[in-house]
Amino acid sequence: MSETSQSHSKPARWPHVVVVEDEAILAMALEDALLRAGAARVTVCSAMSDALEVLERTRADALVLDVHLADRDDGWALAELAAVLGARRPSIAFSTGTPEAIPEEVRAMGPVYAKPYDCDVLADEMIASLSPGLVDRLREALR
Repeated sequence: MSETSQSHSKPARWPHVVVVEDEAILAMALEDALLRAGAARVTVCSAMSDALEVLERTRADALVLDVHLADRDDGWALAELAAVLGARRPSIAFSTGTPEAIPEEVRAMGPVYAKPYDCDVLADEMIASLSPGLVDRLREALR
């Protein structure tokens, strides 16, 4: 599990993206693309168990979930769990080599990116979907 933050002109805590991906090169490419797209913080987890620990300790604004992980074959279960762990459901994107294996009700939770995909496209679309609400904008203005 690794975490990277960007310090130049970004709010200290928003947005935080958790990437759950067991392919190390793809995880690093996603981390880099998300930071360049505007994520303030990216946490990379290679297993479902690591991601659960992160989500229990901190709030994630967005999740990028590999559907087939080394320790679990139902990465979408984490999306369902994340929806009930926090006060606000994070934005979710699914990353998979087998998009047809994702149940239809799970597809409704977020876009599905079929591997191989352009990490910059996923990152740009995800960060664009995270426009802050009124409370977040007021909170940042008062800092």
